[in-house]
Amino acid sequence: MTDWDVAIIGGGPAGLSAAYEAARRGARTVVLEKATHPRYKTCGGGLIGHSVAAVADRITIPADDRVERADFTHDGKAAFTKTGGTLLTMVRRPAFDDALRQAAEKAGATVLQATPARAVEQDEGGVRIRLAGDTAVTAAVAIGADGSSGITARHVGVEYGQVDLGLEVELPVDRARQEQWRGRLLIDWGPLPGSYAWVFPKGDQLTVGVISARGDGERTKAYLRSFVDRLGLSGIEPVHDSGHLTRCRTDRSPLRRGNVLVAGDAAGLLEPWTREGISFATRSGALAGAAAAEGDLPGYERDIEATLAPAMRAGTRLLAAFARHPRLFHNLLRTPPGWRMFERFCLGQTSFEGTVERFPVRQALRLLG
Repeated sequence: MTDWDVAIIGGGPAGLSAAYEAARRGARTVVLEKATHPRYKTCGGGLIGHSVAAVADRITIPADDRVERADFTHDGKAAFTKTGGTLLTMVRRPAFDDALRQAAEKAGATVLQATPARAVEQDEGGVRIRLAGDTAVTAAVAIGADGSSGITARHVGVEYGQVDLGLEVELPVDRARQEQWRGRLLIDWGPLPGSYAWVFPKGDQLTVGVISARGDGERTKAYLRSFVDRLGLSGIEPVHDSGHLTRCRTDRSPLRRGNVLVAGDAAGLLEPWTREGISFATRSGALAGAAAAEGDLPGYERDIEATLAPAMRAGTRLLAAFARHPRLFHNLLRTPPGWRMFERFCLGQTSFEGTVERFPVRQALRLLG
């Protein structure tokens, strides 16, 4: 006999989405989270429309701001501004993740906090998750949502084709700067291939960060320092100063090994160009939880291939072209078609795969990339 029908390792958006979907389908569900909610997580915290839609039936989103204005620069130059609907809903991950935890528990899941998983083993009887000491949890199915460097990604054998370094500071700001940045974001296409920087408003804090391909850490750090200086924010002591690696799966990387599924970052599921991951985490987690509860584990692989994999392929093509021609991409965003593509992505009205498959865009990407 197993202790649980579904055991989930990791209590972020992917794991808690899986827990919610599995529990509300009647599965005995447990989440093993190494930290204690609410806990800080390095993340831009911008929810695009797909993320909002994925969680709107579960929680009241604890929004710190709603962005309707986007400023763009190319390495600090050629600035322009665009406006639209609610492009991003800004959240702080401690509050957002804790709201998802409460929703999962209300649906019937048990969330065990301060409970790190040490190893995953499985046989024909199910899955055994070893905890600290000599304790263990057993389940019919396990879902890994413990990040790209966690134990479940290694167990399943996830393969990564793109690894990026993200650096981020959370800066407390006075009332004048809060008003300056309210409802507004800034994106700067950076000097390193495939890089960009951002400023996201969160009430009395600004999230400022950069991301670039791993392997050039010193230049990435220098980019962040110069970006903060350029904004006139260099004298502010950060509340948080952190970094992390984002990892995108290869197109044929496994999503399952036996009765262990992986979702979100653990599966390498995120948008390769923007490196947006929350919408991929919530959607893949929900698909994994439903598949585990219904006993259709191959169905999870089919669902990811049908829904998220095409968007990742499109993002890979966009990143390749953007890395070679950032100024062209910057100028394209000025145009009505370019802005419409970006706006509709933010609003959750489309994914990039629909855009890149249009004949003119497909031909342009072939020439650029």
